[in-house]
Amino acid sequence: MFRIVRTRTLATLHDECARAESMETEALALRTDLAEQERGFAALLKQTGEERDEARAEAKAARAQVLLDAEDRVALRTLLRVTRKQSRALDRVYVLFRRGKLHSVHASMDAAEGAAEAEGAERSAWTSHTPGAAFPAADEVAWRVQPLPLGGSR
Repeated sequence: MFRIVRTRTLATLHDECARAESMETEALALRTDLAEQERGFAALLKQTGEERDEARAEAKAARAQVLLDAEDRVALRTLLRVTRKQSRALDRVYVLFRRGKLHSVHASMDAAEGAAEAEGAERSAWTSHTPGAAFPAADEVAWRVQPLPLGGSR
């Protein structure tokens, strides 16, 4: 069986076939581009995930460092307080008098009071001196602890 086709129809069919082939080629190129973009997107997601993990690790390390710094500050404050107390203790001595006569010299008020109590002074007999008031006569007081500065006038 033979079919008669016009030249114009045949040309149109050839054009449509060529257009279909061209569209197929274009679709294949688009699929290739899409696959490349998907690979690029997956790589970007992986890189972003790694950067996120890195940022989390850095934040964790920074938090740990902040905690260490806070502990260091607390330790330094404590050390400073102890040093200040020691320097105060070293800039004066506490002299213990018994009936106005020198009995002993001590590094702290507690040590002087302890020495007096070991010699028989009553624990409840200690009183503090009011600044600016005159001291009672030495022979009127059984035990007296007097702080004296060391190394110059203060």
